[in-house]
Amino acid sequence: GELFLPRLKRSARQEFKSSEFGRMRKRIARMLTVKREREIEQGINKRLSRKLDRKWKQSIVVRPPPSLRENKEE
Repeated sequence: GELFLPRLKRSARQEFKSSEFGRMRKRIARMLTVKREREIEQGINKRLSRKLDRKWKQSIVVRPPPSLRENKEE
């Protein structure tokens, strides 16, 4: 979700910090690593983890990220 906004700014040729991409990608990777480490501690194998992820993704209600909502209000 949050990676979408800098991509949108880049395609519209608006000002943006190119370092945001790397920072956000690393932040997402860290969160996924922590999530997987917790699953390993609980004894959840990779196959079950993917199954749970699919179920979780299907239950999500799509809403724009807060940063995008702020831009729409302006």
